[in-house]
Amino acid sequence: MSRKLVIVESPAKAKKIAGFLGSDYTVEASVGHIRDIPTPSEMPAEIKKGPFGKFGVNVDADFEPYYVVDADKKKKVTELKRLLKDSDELYLATDEDREGEAIAWHLLETLQPKVPVKRMVFNEVTKEAINRAVRATRDIDTALVDAQETRRILDRLYGYEISPVLWRKVKAGLSAGRVQSVATRLVVERERERMAFRAASYWDVTADVTPDAESNRFTARLTQVDGRKVATGRDFADDGTLKTADVAHLDRSAAEQIAYATRAADVSVTSVSEKPYRRSPAAPFTTSTLQQEASRKLRLSSKNAMRVAQRLYENGFITYMRTDSTTLSESALTAARQQARDLYGADYVPDAPRRYATKNKGAQEAHEAIRPAGDSFRTPAQVAGELRGDEFALYELIWKRTVASQMADAVGSTATVKLGATLDAEAPAHTVEYSASGTVITFRGFLAAYEEGRDEKRTLRKRDEAEQERRLPKLSEGVALTVLRAEADGHETSPPPRYTEATLVKAMEERRIGRPSTYASTIGTIQDRGYVRTRGNALVPTWLAFAVTRLLEVHFEHLVDYDFTATMEDALDEIAAGQEDRVEWLRRFYFGDEATTGEGLRELVDDLGDIDARAISTIDIGDGIVVRVGRYGPYVEEVAPRGVDPATGEMTDGAATETSPRRGTIADDIAPDELTPAKAREVLAAAADDGRVLGQDPETGRDIVAKAGRYGPYVTEVLPDAEEGATKGKAKVRPRTASLFTDMDLATIDLATALRLLSLPRVVGTVTETATGEDGAEKQVEVEITAQNGRYGPYLKKGTDSRSLATEAQLFDITLEEALAIYAQPKTRGRAAAAPLKELGADPATGKPMVVKDGRFGPYVTDGEVNATLRKGDEPETITAERAAELLAEKRAKGPTTRKRATRKSTAKKSTAKKTTAKKATTHKTTAAKKTARKAAS
Repeated sequence: MSRKLVIVESPAKAKKIAGFLGSDYTVEASVGHIRDIPTPSEMPAEIKKGPFGKFGVNVDADFEPYYVVDADKKKKVTELKRLLKDSDELYLATDEDREGEAIAWHLLETLQPKVPVKRMVFNEVTKEAINRAVRATRDIDTALVDAQETRRILDRLYGYEISPVLWRKVKAGLSAGRVQSVATRLVVERERERMAFRAASYWDVTADVTPDAESNRFTARLTQVDGRKVATGRDFADDGTLKTADVAHLDRSAAEQIAYATRAADVSVTSVSEKPYRRSPAAPFTTSTLQQEASRKLRLSSKNAMRVAQRLYENGFITYMRTDSTTLSESALTAARQQARDLYGADYVPDAPRRYATKNKGAQEAHEAIRPAGDSFRTPAQVAGELRGDEFALYELIWKRTVASQMADAVGSTATVKLGATLDAEAPAHTVEYSASGTVITFRGFLAAYEEGRDEKRTLRKRDEAEQERRLPKLSEGVALTVLRAEADGHETSPPPRYTEATLVKAMEERRIGRPSTYASTIGTIQDRGYVRTRGNALVPTWLAFAVTRLLEVHFEHLVDYDFTATMEDALDEIAAGQEDRVEWLRRFYFGDEATTGEGLRELVDDLGDIDARAISTIDIGDGIVVRVGRYGPYVEEVAPRGVDPATGEMTDGAATETSPRRGTIADDIAPDELTPAKAREVLAAAADDGRVLGQDPETGRDIVAKAGRYGPYVTEVLPDAEEGATKGKAKVRPRTASLFTDMDLATIDLATALRLLSLPRVVGTVTETATGEDGAEKQVEVEITAQNGRYGPYLKKGTDSRSLATEAQLFDITLEEALAIYAQPKTRGRAAAAPLKELGADPATGKPMVVKDGRFGPYVTDGEVNATLRKGDEPETITAERAAELLAEKRAKGPTTRKRATRKSTAKKSTAKKTTAKKATTHKTTAAKKTARKAAS
């Protein structure tokens, strides 16, 4: 019997597909990429000294990459080669996108099969799709491989050339990236807009009126006074000035007088207009829109949304989750329409299927929109027994969006009513006009299934949208109205909202920055690098991001230009389509284009002498105050002019003398737009007094001082100079320091409280426990339980076992009995965890029980033999048995971790001809040629 080896990326997918294929198929996972371009530190000495040493790419030889099998994949490659020896055919079944195509090509290059090779592609893990894929294989698409390889080389050149500039001119250890730097710039530019924003105040009037009974009351808003439009927030520029003088800017006095006069005036309907309302459903999900909706509706980060979607795809619940396409297959159109008809009725389904055109100019890798898998869809109720938590919520979201996309429009009518009144002579206006609008939806259509979320916008009032969707009473021109209430309302214009993950993804897609499949990793990277922090859902740039962005804008302007970044994506699309030669494009990018005298990347970084590092890292916030990004973090600095005392602002006797600048560390919780000159002077004042002396410790005689620091207010003791400098290094005497509790005020803290803080950690008590000695014998030992305040809040510590406390006050008053009661409970992860660590059932691969435990480096899942750390986004209380089994399978596939670096014994010579892959016996076709890259022996 013929044996066939099928290679996919993930163990979860391998297990699912193996269940669909017969016993003559062996399905194995590569666990992602098996080889890559190494960093210089990972290269063998003989390679490091050669042309590959700087980038892992020989830029002078057609940008030839040097590939090595990853150290943790050598065991996997050996296993795949063993399985291949017993196989008659090889099916490369990696994802049908650039990355998946590249994985397949690397497998082919590394395994060097001597049996027919078939490229098997599918966009959903269902039995029907897998069987179709087995029957309809193709060759490896080397144009897609070229595009992925070009992107990989491009990112390596960009990062390795620009990052060292940041190290030298801003701060050591920083990184730059083709997409991450542009994404950071977007966030920084929005914060600059907020910093430049000046609020403007304005007033308006709202009135509750009714034509007859109280039940028909509705609210109208003042829109005109004496024929002039009343100013609203839209009429003001970001500097607080009116965009046009042809509006009435009401102050409080005028608005209150108009409201008072309206209550006594005769108000009647001056006009009624009505127009049809129609709203169509949104297109099915693409990668980008899925991330946006998951953020808005489920509060999932882009990274977590993609991780959950990956699990749904690999387990056969949805189609492939990396796509730019809004297209649905004919079977999916039929399934969605049938389900809408069954659930909501025939009236809710239009006569013809809806077909959506992809708006993204650079759309690629378009399998199909993200939808429920299969030729017929399972409802959320039908999968409820298999899915839990985020997986169920995301599946339900995808199902609703897909079904709604094939449903009828919502229809209704929108009415606008205008009211007029003449005020008494003492009012600041003679005639006024009020306006009210309302929409009546007569047929909900797709809204019965799903409504798209909305991002925060610069709206004038949060109730505007609600007012647009209200019902107005039937009115006609000339009808008199009774005024039930009229009041003046004050408002302030709002700055542009900060980006959230959802709106940043949307902005990147609109500007064609990066690819949808990279948005999640890009947003994660700029946060991990310290360029962006989160405040709630908002993304707040750090001052470090300001310095880095400014350097790139001034000295590498086109590299962070939005249009240039988009053209790079266009070039990668053209390479993927076979319309652009990758070598020629990389040569123009790196060496420049002689025809247009355009500078290449290498020339840009050759001369860094004109970059003023101090100026780049200085941000002027006004009134003679600047922010500087220093080696140890950002700080404010105020340099007084010559002859001016910086503390008093008065002239000194020596008008020509230079005064020393005042400096103060900026706390991390102060956002850039909040650091006004006034706020900066508060920081300077707090730093100037070098803390407030609270008194002396009666035991040591040392001064106890309260200070404001970068990480918040704290108290510390002052060491005598002789004692502080007595020793160096690890033995150096350091002052005791303790952060203030969240409910404490730096200005009012007293000596007694400070001493209690400095007394931490506190020994709560001791317990007797059994321990195993070096000789293997058990013995009884005394173990202390201490109460401590840490980075993540108050906690108890017993040996290596830590438990969170509910409040900081417990640090001082928790008893030993209470501490033991806490330790008697199952351990939870983090202070906010509501559920205990749990048992997950038997591992399907080993049959051993899987449990989640908390370790020194965080929570992990184990079957008693293999431990796998939970990834970011995996929570102990919500992790599923399937996810745990997947993590354990990946860890087993990687093999044991070793510190010893694997040596490369030999390298293959560069091939001068295009490499031809093995022929397929059944079709006699030859795989398209792909140049063999230099690679180390596996």
